[in-house]
Amino acid sequence: MKRRVLFLCTGNSARSQIAEALLRKQAGASFDVFSAGTAPEGVDIRAIGALRDYDVPHEGLRSKSIDEFEGQSFDFVITLCDKARQECANFPDTGEMIPWNFCDPKAKEGLAPFKTTLRELNERIKMFVLVQSRGQEAVS
Repeated sequence: MKRRVLFLCTGNSARSQIAEALLRKQAGASFDVFSAGTAPEGVDIRAIGALRDYDVPHEGLRSKSIDEFEGQSFDFVITLCDKARQECANFPDTGEMIPWNFCDPKAKEGLAPFKTTLRELNERIKMFVLVQSRGQEAVS
């Protein structure tokens, strides 16, 4: 059975969109992956550009409010900024809250900050997948 992961940040425009696409690419067979924001702003075109440059599928990504997931349960809720961590500290029906804090690439000019965020998230997500797959093997 697939485990459910929700990535949260403030705008759901860059970090959480990138994380959603990366986890889906790396381990979509093991996880149902979603993202949302506490104050959604629309997907930043530079996030799509970074994903495209690294051949990460990005079709169907859209900015969503956390309210869209009300009443749903998740095995993991991963916050990608301190503000989302504070605002969603008691997200209901969550197996595990995991706080990650990544700088917002939108604060800087150009595509380079988005590529940096993508690379950093990619490494963290690889580790998450490795840890979770080992945990599942131990349970089996």
